[in-house]
Formats: sequence, C-alpha cells, structure tokens
Amino acid sequence: MKMSDVAKMANVSPATVSRVLSNPDLVSKQTRDKVLEVIDKVNYQPHIVARQFRTKVTKTILAVVPDITSDFFSEVLRGIEHVAINEGYQVILGDTEHSLERESDYVNLLLQKQVDGMVLLTAKLEKERLEELAEHFPIVLACEYIDGLNVPTVSIDNISAARKATEHLIHLGHKQIAHICGPMNVILSRDRLRGFRQAMMSHDLDVDPSFIQEGGLTIESGYNQMTKLLALETPPTGVFVYNDEMAMGAIKAVKESGLQVPEDIAIVGFDNLKMSMVIEPHLTSIDQPKYDIGQKAMNLLVQMINKEQIKKRSFVMKDELIIRDSCGGKARSTMPPKASL
Repeated sequence: MKMSDVAKMANVSPATVSRVLSNPDLVSKQTRDKVLEVIDKVNYQPHIVARQFRTKVTKTILAVVPDITSDFFSEVLRGIEHVAINEGYQVILGDTEHSLERESDYVNLLLQKQVDGMVLLTAKLEKERLEELAEHFPIVLACEYIDGLNVPTVSIDNISAARKATEHLIHLGHKQIAHICGPMNVILSRDRLRGFRQAMMSHDLDVDPSFIQEGGLTIESGYNQMTKLLALETPPTGVFVYNDEMAMGAIKAVKESGLQVPEDIAIVGFDNLKMSMVIEPHLTSIDQPKYDIGQKAMNLLVQMINKEQIKKRSFVMKDELIIRDSCGGKARSTMPPKASL
C-alpha cells in the first residue's frame, strides 16, 4: 500500500496525506478524519525512510562500544537503553572491537543522518576530529575522559580511583606493589597507571620498572602478566590490576604457582563485575556506577537532540572501593589515609 493509494481512496492529494501524517494541524478536521479513517481501514504504515526524510528525525541513537562481550559495558548499555526507550528512541549498537577503522565506520551513520545522536563508550578518534563532529551532531562520551575535550563526558575519576585502590594495599602494609595495566593506547590504561604512580610516590615508595606489566584486558592476559611477576627474583606482595577480568587471571596464576591469595600476594581489581563476588577468593575492586553512567549519558544526549542548553561539560560519577577477601583487608579499615599530592 502506497501513500498515493491512500490519497486516491480518501479522494485527496498525496501531499494532503503527507501533511496529515507529519503536520496534522495544517489540515482541516474534516479532511484529517477522512484520511485517518482510510489509514486505519487499510492499516497503512508509512515508509520509515520517507518519514525520516520528511521530519529529519530518526528517533534512533547510536551507542558505540569497544567490546560487546564485556560485562562492564553491558551494564552501561542497559542504562542507555532504558532511558532511550522511555524517551521514544531505538538504540543501534556498534561494536568496534577496539578498532579505530570500525569506530569511523559507525560514525558514518551519524554523517549520513541515519541516527539522531551518538553515545561513545570508547574514543579512539583524535580529539580534534571528535570535537569537529560534536559541532554538528549530538555526541556524548561515556566511561572515558579526555582532558580539555569540548564534548559532554560522563565518567568516574579513573586517576583518583586507581590511587585509592593502590593506597588500600599500602594501608595494609604492602611496599612491593606491582601494577598489571591495560594497553597504553587506551586512555583508561594511562589514567589508572598514573593514579598508581601517584599513590606510590606520595608514600615515598619506589616503582620497580619490572613491576609494571602491560596486558591486553582479558583473563588470559592477566594470567600471563602475573606469571611474569611471579618469575621475578623478588615478586611483589601486592598487585593492583587494570580490570576485574585480568585480576581473575592473576589470581589463577598465583594459585597455580602454589601460592595463596591474599596470604602471599594481595590483589585488587577494577570495575566490580558480578563475577568478582563468585571467584575465590572474592575480589576487592573499584565499583563504577555502570548503569548510572549509561542513564546519565543518554539523558544528556536527549537534551542535546532537543537543543536544550547543557551548562556542564564534564560529569564525574562517584566510585567506591569494595573490600572483599583478595587483599586480606576485609576486616580492617576500608579506607586508606588520604595522600597529599
């Protein structure tokens, strides 16, 4: 059924049918009722592409995620989707698999106006390119923070959170502390390494270069990097790990070496995934308000699409250190003394 068929049955022009669908107030009640009666009778569904062309609104947003298999990002996406549905939007999901090329491909959907806006849960695009896009399209960056970026951002303070995790190990008496970090081409990896270094420096503790091992975000990578640390002549007594998945791999490596966590080596992770409460010993971890980050990002995007003024550009959400068994500090004070930076 075409629009012209509806127009013929209602004895009006196709332009009148179009106005009834897009701007009904411009059509007299008598004519409008006649057209709507035909539409209802034949169950006419206007072609979505035609409607987008007419209204310049798709009621669809794009959420770009670096890894769709990640439990962390699934919680953020849930927050995005719940707000989107409530606001009448559909969500298209773009999984970049940590690829700049794929991220650029998804950005093309924005350039082609196939979506009304975009939430980026990763940012491999250059800062200048991201700001250029944001001048013309509604864009929100979530989970990551780029210093000086003129784009609305929702995240925790990763530097401060990493410092908090490291200082907890220091507070428990550890001095030989290592860090298994993520890839250095990822902003969050650099921020968490920076927080680790700040904590060590503020307590006058040396950082042995061999105590910093760069991994690849997976359980296997955490296992491999922990194995390297265990092979050192003097292994660390405490390890702050970039994320929970890598921390789980690190715990496995310690157990297989015949040592125990936390009796021989204390381990702290990051992200507070659900699995952190299942693995033995239960994993101490930095909790990010994942769902809330997604909600806040989507609410900001809706405001931008509606051309509402946004007074702030950076929204920092609260993180929390969740003390469990893997660091041996569950029964002790949960907060280390503040460092003077």
